[in-house]
Parts: sequence; C-alpha cells; structure tokens
Amino acid sequence: MKALKHILFTLLIISAVTLQAQVSFEALVSKKKLGINERLRIDFKMNQDGDNFNPPSFSDFDIVAGPNQSVSHSWVNGKRSFSKTYSYFLAPKKQGRFTLKKASIKIEGTVYVTKPINILVTKAITKPKNPNDPDYIASNNIHLVAQVSKTNPYLNEAVTVEYRLYVAPNTGVSNWREVESPKYNGFWSQSTDSKTQNIKRGQYNGEDYRYVVLRRTVLYPQKTGKLIIEPLGLDVTIDVPTNRRDFFGQMQMQQVHKKISAKTRTLDVKALPLENRPENFTGAVGDFNFKTSLSKTELNATESLSLALEVSGKGNLKLFNLPKVTLPSNLEVYEPEHSERISTNYNGMQGSITDSYTIVPQYKGKYPIPTINFSYFNPKTETYKTVTSKDLAINVINGPTFEEIKPNITNPASGKTDYTFADIKTKTTFINQTKNKFFKSTTFWLALIVSLLAIPLALFIRRKKENYALDIVGSKTRKANRLSKKYLSSAKKSLGQKEPFYIALEKALHNYLKAKLRIETSEMSKEKISELLQKREVQHVTVANFVAILENCEQARYSPFTEVTMQQDFSKAENSINAIDKEIV
Repeated sequence: MKALKHILFTLLIISAVTLQAQVSFEALVSKKKLGINERLRIDFKMNQDGDNFNPPSFSDFDIVAGPNQSVSHSWVNGKRSFSKTYSYFLAPKKQGRFTLKKASIKIEGTVYVTKPINILVTKAITKPKNPNDPDYIASNNIHLVAQVSKTNPYLNEAVTVEYRLYVAPNTGVSNWREVESPKYNGFWSQSTDSKTQNIKRGQYNGEDYRYVVLRRTVLYPQKTGKLIIEPLGLDVTIDVPTNRRDFFGQMQMQQVHKKISAKTRTLDVKALPLENRPENFTGAVGDFNFKTSLSKTELNATESLSLALEVSGKGNLKLFNLPKVTLPSNLEVYEPEHSERISTNYNGMQGSITDSYTIVPQYKGKYPIPTINFSYFNPKTETYKTVTSKDLAINVINGPTFEEIKPNITNPASGKTDYTFADIKTKTTFINQTKNKFFKSTTFWLALIVSLLAIPLALFIRRKKENYALDIVGSKTRKANRLSKKYLSSAKKSLGQKEPFYIALEKALHNYLKAKLRIETSEMSKEKISELLQKREVQHVTVANFVAILENCEQARYSPFTEVTMQQDFSKAENSINAIDKEIV
C-alpha cells in the first residue's frame, strides 16, 4: 500500500513539472465586437522565446500601430518565468464578420500556431462629446485641407493642389502615414513634394494654427466638364494634452491615433474657345516663345546640318506637338530627334522642347527655308497667339548641280541605272552540301570518352550529397547562418523604422549565435553568451560590444531611438560579427 502511494506521489510531481514546462502560444484580443470607428488590439503571447514569428494577414484591417514587442522576466520562489508579446493595433476597413487567422512561431524546433478569432464589426458607435476626451480634442484640433489654385481652369491649364495639415497650438503630431492616395482621373499629374517640411503659421476657420505642406501636385486637365479630385487620407498619431502634470509642472500628453481625410474637390474645366482658333493649333496652352535655327548656313553637297525648332516658356510643354517642317525636295531630311529640358514646380511646367532635323543637301545651290508658324492659347489673356519664325537659307557651295545629273536619272534610252541599281554579278561562290559522317569521327570518340568519365564523377557527387544530407548538426548551422544573413539584410532595409529594424537585428544576432556556438534560443541569456564566447577565447571588449547590441534591441521597444542611433547599432553589429569570426577558436 505504501509503495502504491509513493508511485502515485511520484507521478503527480512528474505531471506537475511537465505542465509547468509546457509551451504556451496564444492570441488575445481587446474585444470581439466593435464599431467601424473603433480600434482593436491583438496580442500574441508566449511563455518561451522563439524565432520566425509570422503574424496572420490583416487584409480586412488597417494596421494603425505595431508590431510592438514586450519581454518580461521574473523569479518567484526560485522559479523563472518568461513572457514575450507581439502587439498590433488595428482599424477595421468595413462592417461585417471577419476571421483573424492563425499566427505561427518556431520554439525549440517546433512550430506553434494560435487559434483563429472571429471579429464582428458593426456600424459607427456614437460617443458622447466630452471636452476632456482625447478623441474629441484630436478631432477638433487637427485638420487636413486640399487647397486648389483654380477651380474653373481651361483645358490643359496648370492647376496646383496643395495638401496642408493644420494643427492647433496645444496639440502635436508624432507621426503620420498615408492610408489613402488621391486619384486624379482625367488629369495629367506630377507631384512636386519637397524633402523638408517647414512649419508655418496660418489660420483655419478664423483661428490661429500651425501647418505643414505635405504635398503639392500640379494637374493639367485633359477633359472638359466637372472633374473630381479624390481625397488624401492619413493615419495620424496625435499628442493631446491631459489634465495631469508631471513633477516639473509640465502638461502631460497622451497619444491618440486618428484617421483624417481631405475633402473631395471638384473642378469645372472650360473648353478652349473655337472663335479665332488657328488651323495649325496643336493644343499648346501657356505663355511661349518660338524660334528656328540652323547649325550652319554654308556647306558642301552630301554634308549634313541641323535645323532646330524650339518652344520655350511656361505651360503644358509635354502635352502638344511641334509644327512639322516642309523643305525643298532636293534636300534629304531625316526624322526629327526630340529633346526636352523641363522642370516642374508648384506653378507648373517650364523650360523648353526641341525637334532637331538632320538635313543633307544633294546638289549645289541656294535653298530657302520656308517660315514656320506656331500657335498657342494664353489662358491669362484668353486669346490665341501665333509666332512666325524668321527667314533662313542654306547655301551649298560645292557639289554637282541638278542639271548636270538630271539626264542620267530621266533618260530611259541611255539604259544606265548607275544611280538606282547595282551592277549584275557574273560570278558566284558555291558551298559543298555533302556532310561528313559522325560515326568514328573525332567528335564521336571525344563524346564517348567524356560519357565514360562522367559516370565515376556522378557517383562521387551523389555520395557527397548523401553525406551532406546526413549531417543534421551541420544543416542546422547552415540554416541558422542563412537566416542570420537574411535578417541582417532586412535590418539594413528597415533603417529609420525603429520596430522592424530592431526585431530583424535581434533575429540576425540570435541566428548568428546559433550557427557559431550551436546553441538554442532558450539558452541565449546574456550571461550564457558571454561565458561561451570567452571560452572560445573571444576578447572581452568584443563580447561586451555584442551583449550591448542585444540590450539595445530589447530596450528599443521602450526608449526613443533616432536613425543615427540605429545606423550606429547596425555598424556595431557588423563589426562585432566580423571580430568574433576572426577571434573565435
């Protein structure tokens, strides 16, 4: 009886230890029913550290923030507990029932997945207006405005759209990202964004505000009638004041995520007047100059020169054709080479366009270049204007005259075709059509020898592959090494984005240690890493630098890090890895 009690007691202890060591990975949401104007938080929580975390696709939601990573270590009665969480904040795109699918992570060689979660999104929930509510303060203190330079332009007349973000003096903006791009159907458009965004002072609805110009776009309407400019949408992180103050008496701020949008704008585009429209008008709208020029005015026959037609000024330079050139038949003219020197600012296009014709005269003589007319519409004066080029002439000094060569071209009785066809050939060369036999040829014996030599080589390669596949430890090391390089590359691409950068950098360092020291993620405490590296005779300074980078990766979730700091950490990581490769024994 006593023996049975001892056995039961032992089994109870074993089961308790097994339950305590069991891996847990689950998904938790803040709510399963929300309005379309609310936010949803989802946490992916685990009790052991892992690698290669893959979140589900949030196709029915916009990611407002995340992934935010938090790690917790604690010791209770001598027992260690660990917790790691990836958090996302989501905004629903539409109403309906949606499923957040499985997330996965690899812990100690095993892949764990979460259960799918069903979410119900209802119509917008009306919240009571509370002057102290952060959402209410944010809604009334930040505005996105699309300002249009002209609402009733002519066809192909430049219009500037300027997107301004107005912020009240007691409110701030920490971050913003574009969630809805404006659409310019019926327009030719070009953005003129500046790299620096200067804060300016202005007024919105009669009150003092600060504002920044987020984007300027130049539009040229290509159709008449009412054309709609679709709005720009932003997701903004707003700092709003609270009723609390810090130790120094400064007002404490609270961050609120808000989706804001500029209003849809409509332009009424006028057609160009038909009255007094020139016959040679090709759609040029603006204020232009026109000129023609020759690269040389005197030359010999069969030499070449260039005739350039140039339009310069302000207007729709990319949206019309230059006039064509009509020259005497005795001048050989090639298709023009088109070139542009155009810059676009918030006032529209300006610069010049040129068509250059290459001309080759065949006979001696003087050839006048007919005048060329260019017409355009000026929207400021609302009139058509025509510019005429100056008279030009080409003087061919040396060469045959047309009268000298004319008989050889026009007299069929002469029987000569010197200027049209080549002479008839009276001799030719023949090619032997008989082919050499392949059997017992040099090529045959060479192919046979190569085939025989390839058999032992194929057997050798196959044996190498089998040995390579059986090397399980080596395979894990090589895989970890590949992952380290992959995540290091991802970290470099994510410079400037704090969360993705430090997550990728941490994964790169962990996989590097797996490959170099052949340890698992669960063994990667800083003390263990330092001990293993020092045993491999790595210098103390190198070990300290490597551990410091790991600490920065953990602290990045809670502390502000600039792009300069991220660049320094990336350089330190590369240098530490190179140093360990050189020093490790």
